[in-house]
Amino acid sequence: QVQLVESGGGFVQTKDSLRLSCAASERTFSAYGMGWFRQAPGKEREAVAAISWNGEITYYADSVKGRFTISRDSARDTTYLQMSVLKPEDTAVYYCAASQVPFYTSLDLNDYTRWGQGTQVTVSS
Repeated sequence: QVQLVESGGGFVQTKDSLRLSCAASERTFSAYGMGWFRQAPGKEREAVAAISWNGEITYYADSVKGRFTISRDSARDTTYLQMSVLKPEDTAVYYCAASQVPFYTSLDLNDYTRWGQGTQVTVSS
């Protein structure tokens, strides 16, 4: 069964940095756009960043522009989210997901059908 496994979450202080990883269990993910999403307690899941299948196009939510960077290493079937200058409002469970359609990328949750189990990020003030 195809799996996405996130790692790298943790407890950090305001303005700290953290890098999340999302490892795919199949090489076929290299043909799909990948996204990072997050869900804070009591809130809906929201998009954070997305990257095209070849890594050439990226999208960011306004709230993380200039602070977060999404990237992917196709040789390792892994997608990353480098988070810098973290704020308490970044506290959430972070999920990675693969787009439903090959060679397609967006920040719309509805375009993603395969999800990881999530990793908790907690930013303390």
